Amino acid sequence: MQETWRWYGETDPITLEHVRQTGASGVVTALHEIPDGTSWPAEDIARRKAMIEAAGLSWSVCESIPMEQCVKRGDADAPKAIARWKDTLANLGRAGIPVVCYNFMPVVDWTRTDLRWRTRRGTGLALRFEMTDFVAYDVFILQRPKAADDYDPAVLARAEARAAAMGEDEKLLLERNIIAGLPGGALVQTRASIMALLDSFKGIDAATMQGNLVAFLKEVVPVAEEYGVLLGIHPDDPPFSLFGLPRVVSTPQDVRNILAAVDSPHNGITLCTGSYGSRPDNDLAAMAAEFAPRINFAHLRNVTVEADGSFFEDDHLDGDADMVTVIEVLLREERRRAAAGEGRASIPFRPDHGHLLGDDIGKKTNPGYSYIGRMKGLGELRGVARAVARQLDREEARA
Repeated sequence: MQETWRWYGETDPITLEHVRQTGASGVVTALHEIPDGTSWPAEDIARRKAMIEAAGLSWSVCESIPMEQCVKRGDADAPKAIARWKDTLANLGRAGIPVVCYNFMPVVDWTRTDLRWRTRRGTGLALRFEMTDFVAYDVFILQRPKAADDYDPAVLARAEARAAAMGEDEKLLLERNIIAGLPGGALVQTRASIMALLDSFKGIDAATMQGNLVAFLKEVVPVAEEYGVLLGIHPDDPPFSLFGLPRVVSTPQDVRNILAAVDSPHNGITLCTGSYGSRPDNDLAAMAAEFAPRINFAHLRNVTVEADGSFFEDDHLDGDADMVTVIEVLLREERRRAAAGEGRASIPFRPDHGHLLGDDIGKKTNPGYSYIGRMKGLGELRGVARAVARQLDREEARA
């Protein structure tokens, strides 16, 4: 598999030279500086690609072209927004960017309640989703109407006690952590703006949103085919409803629906082991095996899930996911593609997230995207991949 590294552009505290030092050969990036609702100009894409290549790397994956909320709602502005998305996709394809990762999460993107949680092994600071804290925010701080109807009474009782025990500074920190995954994050969102976004999805259930996703795919997959781009939809993070909103990329059946809607190798998935793994009924090794031909990109990270649905991001080879088996499935799929003469047999992957370790703890970093923690994860994943590849070589030699 091609080793890649997520890079946030020229404002990223981690430079392209630092990326090269990790041993990765590919970069996963996007034009984050361009505001939503705007197509990416071909010249800006070319400039970013040239910058990456000048550093001795390749722009392997675009993650992500912004997905406007109107597309997910399927409202009157959706066709124009989809047209802008298609323009950007075509410009990326013309520039030779081979893979585009995107998501279809309504309102909230990735969501965590603690961005600096000290791991139980004392190995650094991790991202964590604490169910009690999230319910405390949703029901008792944000006070979303009828939010209490979405939760078990026992969880509600714990959340009410938790909210009552919080000081105002604690409530504000929790809010900042949660809204970090919203469009614009804590810099632009307020409780009023969050409520307005949530209200804009009133009346939209899972079936409606699935239909809107299918309508989007029918528009964009032909463009991906024309320009040779492989699409990989990213799962919901976490893969269950938040704020009462529907989530439609969370389970194996969701994936089956997506792949069947437009049956093309260009309509594929991003296998994010951390996101899918945050739901205990998702069997990651089985999902990797079932959907292997349509896996166009992989995010490899591990989570440990607790009894109430809380989870934290564990070390890459620990947690609930059998990472060794997942990597074996991906390597076998690469060999199948190569033997079949399929183009782009290599599946790019990146070490998704990493603990804050060492002096990174005191540095400015994007949440989950510290340098040392991800480099540690990449080294561990690289070691597994090399060992599994050697075993597969031996199997083929004996065959």
